[in-house]
Amino acid sequence: MSQSLAELRQDYSLSVLTKANVDPDPIRQFQRWMREAIAAQLPEPNAMTLATADRTGRPYARVVLLKECDADGFVFFSNYRSDKGRQIAENPHVALVFLWLEVERQVRVEGTVSQISAAESEAYFRCRPRESRLGALASRQSQVVASRQILDQRFEQLAAQYPDDDIPMAYHWGGYRVKPDLLEFWQGRHGRMHDRLRYRPRNEGGWLLERLEP
Repeated sequence: MSQSLAELRQDYSLSVLTKANVDPDPIRQFQRWMREAIAAQLPEPNAMTLATADRTGRPYARVVLLKECDADGFVFFSNYRSDKGRQIAENPHVALVFLWLEVERQVRVEGTVSQISAAESEAYFRCRPRESRLGALASRQSQVVASRQILDQRFEQLAAQYPDDDIPMAYHWGGYRVKPDLLEFWQGRHGRMHDRLRYRPRNEGGWLLERLEP
């Protein structure tokens, strides 16, 4: 390596984050930042790190795609039999992280996760490209497979079995919704004096907005 990791650094100066310029509702604030990330044509702006833990508290993390965000929470889709599905079944507490380096922003979300209804999952499944629907049916996600050839053969067999668009949704595939109980918005600032604003629910309703030290 020509440059050590300790020497790698980036100064941030694009914007500021104050209590006065954010929405009092964190979901609306997130939606605003997501719209701006999309408008800036950032790569995969809906990519998010999903952190889970099993019943012993051992943590796991991977990147998944956000497919919906509204007042009820953050929705993503997966195979319910996957590693993440088993961890969620054991421990419903999860965390999300969105990182938009190009605009020097980050959002953290903490909350509890649950499966959405089969009807909601079916509606989204029908909107997916044909290849993605076949892939969801073909993949035994997180299971050990002997070769790539086995995966490809299974995919081709299903493609031949369902030559039109009438591809059934596997009963073990569907959506999850994360209901947030904490959201933190991070804006990079000069000299590592970053802006951090955290939303927490009030007992009487609404959200408490607090500034955190960087």
